Parts: sequence; structure tokens; C-alpha cells
Amino acid sequence: MSSMKSEPPAALGYRVPAEWEPHVATWLSWPHNLDTWPGQFEPIPAVFAELVRTLAAFEPVRILAGRPHVFDQARALVGDVAGVTIYDIATNDSWTRDHGPMFLTGPKGLPPALIDWGYNAWGGKYPPFDLDDQVPSKIADMLGMRRFEPGIILEGGAIDTNGRGTVLTTEQCLLNPNRNPRLSRGDVERYLADYGVGRHVVWLGEGIAGDDTDGHIDELARFVGPRTVVAAVEPDTADENHRALADNLARLSRALDQEGRPLEVVRLEMPRAVYYEDRRLPASYLNFYVAGGVVIVPQFDCPQDAAALNTLARLFPGRQARGLRAVELAWGLGTFHCITQQQPRATEGS
Repeated sequence: MSSMKSEPPAALGYRVPAEWEPHVATWLSWPHNLDTWPGQFEPIPAVFAELVRTLAAFEPVRILAGRPHVFDQARALVGDVAGVTIYDIATNDSWTRDHGPMFLTGPKGLPPALIDWGYNAWGGKYPPFDLDDQVPSKIADMLGMRRFEPGIILEGGAIDTNGRGTVLTTEQCLLNPNRNPRLSRGDVERYLADYGVGRHVVWLGEGIAGDDTDGHIDELARFVGPRTVVAAVEPDTADENHRALADNLARLSRALDQEGRPLEVVRLEMPRAVYYEDRRLPASYLNFYVAGGVVIVPQFDCPQDAAALNTLARLFPGRQARGLRAVELAWGLGTFHCITQQQPRATEGS
């Protein structure tokens, strides 16, 4: 459906729900860009297939796989999995969290809707990105959903919301001139409020080493409940991530929710440094993904893996915590949260 230019979604009663709220499905874009995992693409389709099979046991999975060879490979690897649907929609890359739509929920009587933020591959770093930027409008047309187009750049991995009005983000990303150079902090906050992401913004500072997204929040801190945030920490003071993560933790310790109440902050120790060809990768357990009945936790073959899995199992007691190997995936500079996008139930109480 065409973009709606009238009132912003929040004024109509729409909101972006928390990730743990009920889903209709999970969306992914099938991997095909060899430049994303240079020299190490071969294992990636199997990594995606393992994720799809794991998720499909809990909720439907919808896969974008345009162009015949991409569609055919996706069908060959996961086409036989119950609950999986593959769509002939082409993409430039596989980071659905960032180029996909941000789905909205609203009171009964409102039609299903989504937000079509602009996308420029994290500040124009990886052209071309024209197909990725068209994904939300194509999904809206295919599903017959109402589409709101703010007209600014914003990636899904840059924000995290509790679904009640509070949003986490970073200054390094959302105030970066490579996204929206004319927007002030106040402008960004108004967009987040108007489009139902959150009316109260908690600003963290900088991201981790190796992160080409300029500090996406889904490597740093995530809501796991209305007032509970899990935050990455690096206890080794000699590690290059220690300073930024300590600063973020200090900010969270002072932060309040939308009702003025302090946040409960749970610390999650970072994995040991993960390298490929002398390049440090942005490996973080905060890139977990919450689906119906399961939380997918990246694992990096290091001693901290078990503690991360146990912590997230405790924080999501109604879900199974599944650890999936993410070392190869991280060479593309993202893991499971970066390649997924949840589609929540469209109407409150449905």
C-alpha cells in the first residue's frame, strides 16, 4: 500500500512492541553477497539453515530470496521445513534487522502497519543498497499493510525498545552525520516518539571494536523486560572495549524508564576477543534474538559462552535458550539479531 502522509503512527495508537511480545513470524534475507563474508562465504548458507530450522520449530519463518539461484538455494536447504515461506524479493545483502520493515501493533480497528525507514548501508559504507532500501515497501505491498515513511535513515539494530515507551540507542549511531546530518538530538527523539518506538530515550555512548554500524545498540544493551536491561561488560581494563562499555554501564545505572523509575541492569561479560585474519570482529552475546518460545544466543567457542547462555535462560524463563555457533557469521560483522526481524501480532489482543 502507498505511504501514509497524514498523522504519525503514535498519534493514531500504533507502537513498536518489545521483541519478546507475540510474533506472527520471523523474517530473514537469504545470504548471497560474497563480499559480506570475503573468502569465507561457503559455510554461511548452512548457518542460516540451522537458524531457520531452529526458529521454525517455534514460529513461522519468512525468507526473502530473489533471483533464481538465491531462491533455489534457499528452497533446497530449508524449503522442506514446516512453517517456512520463501518470497521472490531480491536484496543486496542479508541484514534484515537493518533493511527490513519495523512492524507496528495498534488497537483493534487499526489496519496492520509498518515503518519504512530509509536505509543507506550504515552511512553509505557498502553500495549498492538500492534493493535493500526497497524491502519494506515491497513487503507492505505484498502483505497489504499500511506503510509509514518517516523520510530519515534508521536501522533496526540501532534501537531497542521495551514496548512501553522507553528506547535505548547510542549517540555514535543516531547522531552520526553519515545518517541524518541535519537532525539534532531533539529531532531524533521526536521521530522516535512520533513513530511509536519510544517517547523516552536512554542515550548510550559508543559501540564495540570492529562494529561497522557505528555503535548499534544490539551489540551493547537490550531490554529483556519492561524495566530490565542486560548490558555488555568487559572486565579486562586492557581490552579496547573496556572504556566504552564501562561508560555505557554508568549511563544505564543512572537511567530511568518512561515512568521515571530506575532500570534494573544485568551485566553480561563479553566473549574473549574474536579475530579473523588479524581483524577483531564485533562478537557480542547481546546480539541474541527472542522468538516465540526460544531465545537464540550466539556462541563463540570461548569460556564465556556458557555463562551467557545461562544468564539469558534465567532472564527469559518461559523460553528455551538455544546457543548456536556464530564464529563464521561474525566475519560478516553481525550475528543472529542482525539477520532477523520480528513481525509481531498486528493488533493488540488479537
